Amino acid sequence: MWNKAGYALLYAWVTVHAVLPMRVLYVLSDILYVLIYKIAGYRLKVVRRNMKASFPDKTAAELRRMERDFYRHFSDYIVETIKLAHISLEEVQRRAHLRNPEVVNRLFDEGHTCVILLMVHYGNWEWFSASNDRFHANTYQIYRPLSNPAFDRLFIRLRTRFGSYGMKKNDTFRDIVRLHQSKSRSAIIFLADQTPSRANLHYQTTFLNQDTYLLTGPERIARKLNLPVVFLDTKKVKRGHYTIDFELLTASPKETPENRITEQYARKAEQCILRNPACWLWTHKRWKYSNT
Repeated sequence: MWNKAGYALLYAWVTVHAVLPMRVLYVLSDILYVLIYKIAGYRLKVVRRNMKASFPDKTAAELRRMERDFYRHFSDYIVETIKLAHISLEEVQRRAHLRNPEVVNRLFDEGHTCVILLMVHYGNWEWFSASNDRFHANTYQIYRPLSNPAFDRLFIRLRTRFGSYGMKKNDTFRDIVRLHQSKSRSAIIFLADQTPSRANLHYQTTFLNQDTYLLTGPERIARKLNLPVVFLDTKKVKRGHYTIDFELLTASPKETPENRITEQYARKAEQCILRNPACWLWTHKRWKYSNT
């Protein structure tokens, strides 16, 4: 009962704020920046540790500037995600612009039924994965259920508002096999820069100047089913505006050496982050198993 009531209150609060124009939401973002960063210091130790290890050559002043820029962007990400409850499809497509979706659509037109899309927690990934009419296929987002039921239900609703579908992380392989066998055209989005579980520390490389374990699940699924893999290179153009360039990593995963796709993803993700580090999600403990 409390979960339902909590969700109703949470969604009502989000909806009230979502009707505000973006210029007003960005004023709220500026206030939120002070609350999250200056007052609460949300995961500040994690952010500082991650940044210092990733950029050992930067001065303390440069790291602090990067830190401030990150929290400003993170505050924007929060209000932009809230806006999903009310934003029109036309506006979200204008603000989250796909520069060359024909790279993906061509794969479907050539007869592929499922395509793996590899993203990074960069810019505003929620805006890009929310719409189901970007490709000649249904769009699925791999997600890890949140521990708070109200927030979990809220994010599912926001992420699927324009017709895309959620796919639980633990059901990923089974669901992709089902889609592949049914020949249902499907674009499957992985945010693959998360930390693997302790049981899945299969591949390690250097990433942002650190020994890093990477998720190998997307590559293993792609190789098993021979699904094309495409990298989504995200750029922040200006406040509230992003672009994505699609780059085909391989159309024939079974013919690529083991771990090649995962390594390609690491290098592309690193280039994306280094372009503007403030737009990456630095609050995650991505290197907690690096020394195991």
